[in-house]
Amino acid sequence: MDFTGRSADLEQLDRQLRLVADGTGATRGQAVIVTGRRRVGKSRLVQEFCDRSGTPYVVFQATRGRNAVAERADFAATLGSSALSGAELVAGLRVADWNQALRSLAVAVPADAPSIAVIDEVPWLVEQDGEFEGALQTVWDRHLSAKPVLLVLVGSDMSVMEALQSYGRPFFGRAAKMTVRPLHLADVQAMTGLDAADAVDAQLITGGFPEIVQSWRQGMSRVDFLREAVANPLSPLLVAGELSLLGEFPEASRSRAVLEAVGSGERTFSTIAAQAGGAGALPAGTLSPLLNTLLAKRVLAADLPLSTKADTKNKRYRVADPYLRFWLAFLQRGIPLIERGRGDVALERIERSWTSWRGRAVEPVIRESLLRLLPDERWIDTEAVGGWWNRQNNPEIDLVGADRDPVAGVVHFVGSVKWLESQPFGRHDYDALARDMLAVPGAEPSTPLVAVSRCGVRDDLPLAARWGPEDLVRAWR
Repeated sequence: MDFTGRSADLEQLDRQLRLVADGTGATRGQAVIVTGRRRVGKSRLVQEFCDRSGTPYVVFQATRGRNAVAERADFAATLGSSALSGAELVAGLRVADWNQALRSLAVAVPADAPSIAVIDEVPWLVEQDGEFEGALQTVWDRHLSAKPVLLVLVGSDMSVMEALQSYGRPFFGRAAKMTVRPLHLADVQAMTGLDAADAVDAQLITGGFPEIVQSWRQGMSRVDFLREAVANPLSPLLVAGELSLLGEFPEASRSRAVLEAVGSGERTFSTIAAQAGGAGALPAGTLSPLLNTLLAKRVLAADLPLSTKADTKNKRYRVADPYLRFWLAFLQRGIPLIERGRGDVALERIERSWTSWRGRAVEPVIRESLLRLLPDERWIDTEAVGGWWNRQNNPEIDLVGADRDPVAGVVHFVGSVKWLESQPFGRHDYDALARDMLAVPGAEPSTPLVAVSRCGVRDDLPLAARWGPEDLVRAWR
């Protein structure tokens, strides 16, 4: 399968390799921690980078739950059969612990030419053996950092990978950090061949996950893609969500119940507690750590109202990536139907709720895109784009541009999103925005108004800025 997109990620890795080749880093060797959500394409990206580099490399893939002795033996065997110049020196070596295993890596990598060493799924090694982190630090400091090697540590558990380089941990301060995100909107458009508006829909459905985007044939409409996907119980659109969740959250776990509650549309602490608790609401002392874990893993995101007034009580939770949000809202409960050949019913349910679901799901994508377009010549100090709401969600403002978050110094603009198939942003929408904007702390009658619309804005409206699908895609080019 052809590798497409990811040019910025490949360049970032190549930049680290050039530091090794040129010897211009603080140490001869360089280390980089590569993290990102499960199934986002980290392993494929790193493999592609190694293949394109023209540099000798070794890739070791850890296995979850494996016996630590067997894992170290496999590591040593992988080294011995690799293309590294010193591989024959460690072939057949038996290693007693991770210190010895990693020292054998230092022996295998050449001292006079660049090489790459990849250890994939590091969190599983940390889980297997509490000595792994300390051994990594010791061998890096004494041996590997003095050799021209790029050490790439890959892992899907973002909280574990971030902890690896946190203060007080053995490997702190020794590696650069790189987060692999799903394919962005411009890549999704290029791969699907859709116009800008339909590419946004594709982004909301696939989340930019490579294996799903690649299953979207060039120029295929949203409805045709979904019809084909729900006719096949093994389609990537259906399978990726369950595989991603099972890797971190078993079906019976409370974390899974909380995630499903948010995925079904619950956004506040109290409604999530009621939904996830089943017969009775989850106690605050139970729900809070579960939410914190999901936030740390970047599965959930939490939003606060953006204005000049601090407001920590009106926090709203959402599923962080669009694909998982779509999967939880529509596909999870549709899988039994699809497995018995009734994908038509599942598709009908999606179509029935599509417009209302999309209207809210597109807002984070729009805000993130606007943050890439701003600051600009009109708003040179705008570095935060969010929304605003009160406890009753009346009013609820889609867009607030400000100088900073979570508490703004100055509100620069207030705006509305209208993301409908054929209805442009009109006078009624403008009047509602002009009426509701004064509820936002920091907004004044003179605060500029802006709009984002899927199918245009009426020309006679006194808006300071208007953006459409083409602008959102352009933000990612």
